[in-house]
Amino acid sequence: MDKQDKIIVGVVGMGAMGSGIAQVAAAVGHKVLVFDNNPAMIAKATEDRKRTFQKLVEKGKMSNEEAEKILKSISPADSLEQFKDCGIVIEAIVEIAEIKMKFFSSLESIVKDDCILASNTSSLSITSIASSCKKPERFIGIHFFNPAPLMPLVEIVPGLATNTATVETSRKLIDGMNKTTVIVKDTPGFIVNRVARPFYGEAIRIYEERWNGLPEGERGMATIDWAMKEIGGFRMGPFELMDMIGNDINFTVTETVWKQFFFDARYKPSLTQRRLFESGRFGKKSGRGYYDYSPGSIMPEPEKNAELGKQIVNRILSMLINEAADALYYNVATREDIDIAMTKGVNYPKGLLKWCDEIGAGEILNTLGELRNLYSEDRYRPSVLLKQMAINNSKFYNK
Repeated sequence: MDKQDKIIVGVVGMGAMGSGIAQVAAAVGHKVLVFDNNPAMIAKATEDRKRTFQKLVEKGKMSNEEAEKILKSISPADSLEQFKDCGIVIEAIVEIAEIKMKFFSSLESIVKDDCILASNTSSLSITSIASSCKKPERFIGIHFFNPAPLMPLVEIVPGLATNTATVETSRKLIDGMNKTTVIVKDTPGFIVNRVARPFYGEAIRIYEERWNGLPEGERGMATIDWAMKEIGGFRMGPFELMDMIGNDINFTVTETVWKQFFFDARYKPSLTQRRLFESGRFGKKSGRGYYDYSPGSIMPEPEKNAELGKQIVNRILSMLINEAADALYYNVATREDIDIAMTKGVNYPKGLLKWCDEIGAGEILNTLGELRNLYSEDRYRPSVLLKQMAINNSKFYNK
């Protein structure tokens, strides 16, 4: 952005996400004000940032001057009253709609009339949160991915009342932070957290059917992870990825999307996931998740069976492609933005719609049909668009 485009960016909530957003904004020259109800969180975020920059300087990826400039651009606020001159305020607090609504209702009376109000929510309704504001037309979803300084994707989500100027200004601002933006309809989970649900849910389902409760249960998880990486080409397997994200976060998003889709069977959470959540097995951060991360623990060896691996990949991938096709059918985003979101937001090896073109819509439809006939569950309901494409033998991309 040009020098005159630099603004004061307010960030509320100094967990990993909020701290990362503050760093991203400061890195391109914006003055950043940060606030958290718990001052200790601000202090921790500051120390973590200093340590990260020190390592980057030592590796030659950043100069001392650059590090100092970014650090000095981020200032703690004692109260929200100090946000009165912000051009935008991005909220990254707890994922509870009522708390977010109360926050924005209070903030609106402090900031200027032209200040953009943005939520970093990953799955809650932007329209619903905006309803707490007197000027919902300036409210928008700006969903970064964790870790924000490294992940390139940001979903820009207008609510029903969001005006065009807010969308354009927000996108220009985030593009200026060297991010890849996609415009998304305000639907549960937006693009990524909607389309990616089967990556986790179907993997758990396969585990439950084949290995749950058996002594070699963890080996089953390792086998699914191995298949998705070695045969499917994914960077991480579903179980290790859930453990990295945090099973508390993953389960909450899964349950939120399911409820917001009026309990559609395609998004139904699993008991396995719920039990891990209830037991506090959140993954790496708690020392135990699907896998054991305690000192001295040994990761299980997968069953490297190529035929089994292909079955696993085919089943999960067919479900993912079906979700991507359905998102396009319901105009959640353009085909290009759906594919960009899945490659830039969760590092999928290919865009799912392009992947469908390679395999063939008919093949995907056959897999879903076999699963639906076997289980008699709406979970495997094929997208109308996928069915139309299979009938017409057409592709998502005509080239």
